[in-house]
Amino acid sequence: MFEKKHEMIRKLAREFAERELAPIAVEVDRTGLYPKAVWEKVARYGLSGITIPREYGGAGGDYKSLAIVMEEFCAKDVSSASLLMGNSLSGAPYLYFGTEEQKRKYLVPLAEGRTIASFGLTEPGAGSDSGATSTVAREDGDAYVLNGRKTFITMGPLCDYAVIFAKTDTGCKRKTDGITAFIVESGWKGFSSGKPEEKLGIHGSITSDIILEDLRVPKENVLGEVGKGFHLAMSILDAGRVTVAAQSLGAAKGALDEAVKYAKERVQFGQPIARFQNTQFAIADMATKVEAARQLVYSVADKLDRKEKVTTEAAMAKLFASETAVEVANKSLQIHGGYGYMREYAIERIYRDARILPIYEGTSEIQRLVIGANILKR
Repeated sequence: MFEKKHEMIRKLAREFAERELAPIAVEVDRTGLYPKAVWEKVARYGLSGITIPREYGGAGGDYKSLAIVMEEFCAKDVSSASLLMGNSLSGAPYLYFGTEEQKRKYLVPLAEGRTIASFGLTEPGAGSDSGATSTVAREDGDAYVLNGRKTFITMGPLCDYAVIFAKTDTGCKRKTDGITAFIVESGWKGFSSGKPEEKLGIHGSITSDIILEDLRVPKENVLGEVGKGFHLAMSILDAGRVTVAAQSLGAAKGALDEAVKYAKERVQFGQPIARFQNTQFAIADMATKVEAARQLVYSVADKLDRKEKVTTEAAMAKLFASETAVEVANKSLQIHGGYGYMREYAIERIYRDARILPIYEGTSEIQRLVIGANILKR
């Protein structure tokens, strides 16, 4: 499954994470923002826009490479995924549905790490039910006028542009019809962001609302076909789920590493707690779950690279890996005892960060719906 290039990428990503991410993880958690210099280094090391072709400024890599970097980064800081998802993942709509002009204008600087992009699908009343979009786009001459509100948007306050989904036809029988995707620049009149959300975890991945008030979008900034926006959004979900599954794998790996390290150092009753059978059993269960998640994540990434349809498998990977991350973080904190509840120990941050993983990019409940429905169709 892995080639020599993948091992080289893993070595580079692991060294980068240990040298650049681990030392600032506590500060990023406190301030809620990655230093600009780190974003620039990610691009300079060729870790930005991993899955975007070289002709558009990316690294021209595959999904296994993206999963590898995601795992290694998130083993040191779960919120560091924002450094990768904003480039490799947010670039997907432009890559697969953009015109050549749109790719040159928006995808190239994004892949090169010079700009930040957001993906505006979720709304206050349209989370898992993303077809319930209430943002509207009214045709007006050579433009569309957008009004609405998007919520929980990663990098909302910092983005240079965003893909925004809005209803261009409110009379469709099916609510998933009549939705169109638009490329919207944050500097345009009528675009604003809400205050950054105060979240439980992943503080380094800043989140806010995006508000659209009589925002004029030229027709050349329609992304894909008019009325086909829901299809566009759904078509890139498989890759998104695998990416979050890899993020979850990294979180689980980081939690396991912290448990092993602490168990060897912590002495109780005259010996390291690593010698106690109950500690060994807990670590055995954790390590087994982590390895199972790893096999699932990279199996699906491999299928993506072979352009196979992976909707069911991607949902399985996201479901299992995200819930494994929460379980392993919980057990690791328990091994730490009272110290695990203290901010000076990394597991406290990992525990908080991991809790979002079974929620965003499709909740565990939605993953089960996808898996069950597809299995029953076979």
